[in-house]
Amino acid sequence: MARVSQEHLDARRRQIVEGAARCFARDGFHATSMQDVLKETGLSAGAVYRYFPSKDAIIVALALEVLERVGGSFSRAAAAEPPVQPGDVLADTLEEVLQSLDVPPSLIIQVWAETLRNPELAAVLHRGINTVIASWTAIAQNYQRQGLMRDDVPAEHVARTVAACVQGFLIQRALLAPDLRPDVLRDGLRGLTSLTLD
Repeated sequence: MARVSQEHLDARRRQIVEGAARCFARDGFHATSMQDVLKETGLSAGAVYRYFPSKDAIIVALALEVLERVGGSFSRAAAAEPPVQPGDVLADTLEEVLQSLDVPPSLIIQVWAETLRNPELAAVLHRGINTVIASWTAIAQNYQRQGLMRDDVPAEHVARTVAACVQGFLIQRALLAPDLRPDVLRDGLRGLTSLTLD
């Protein structure tokens, strides 16, 4: 029997995750069945279950993919020289995630809500958020070392505020303004960081 290439395996896994994500975004996690995923992907039950034993496993894989992409982008920004403007880092990362992964903000919010009932997903999200906080703490510390940011503010507090900006942006886009662009964060943070109060 011929061996299947890793590229083929990866492409099939991607096909399943993307198909499930479309179902989740359209119908929600709880209303989506594995039968719906099979129909969306056009694959047999055996093909899907080879990669994912359950719907929850697909949800975890989807969350991991998004968090790894976000974490990688922020880690690169932490190492950037010269430092990159905070709004540029956020806007560029969000643009990449929203376009290349084709993940709607409504689905991201569903993942957050699902962590309240799914301990495995909660653990994945906590690890991912901790990685994001660590990256942004490093970015803030770099700003402080170079005299670009006041150093009497804990860098972790800056990191958590930035994370809250991203979460708030995603909530606004999902619930209030579906056409909201990541450039809003770029411009908004540029405006806030230009304050010159006495």
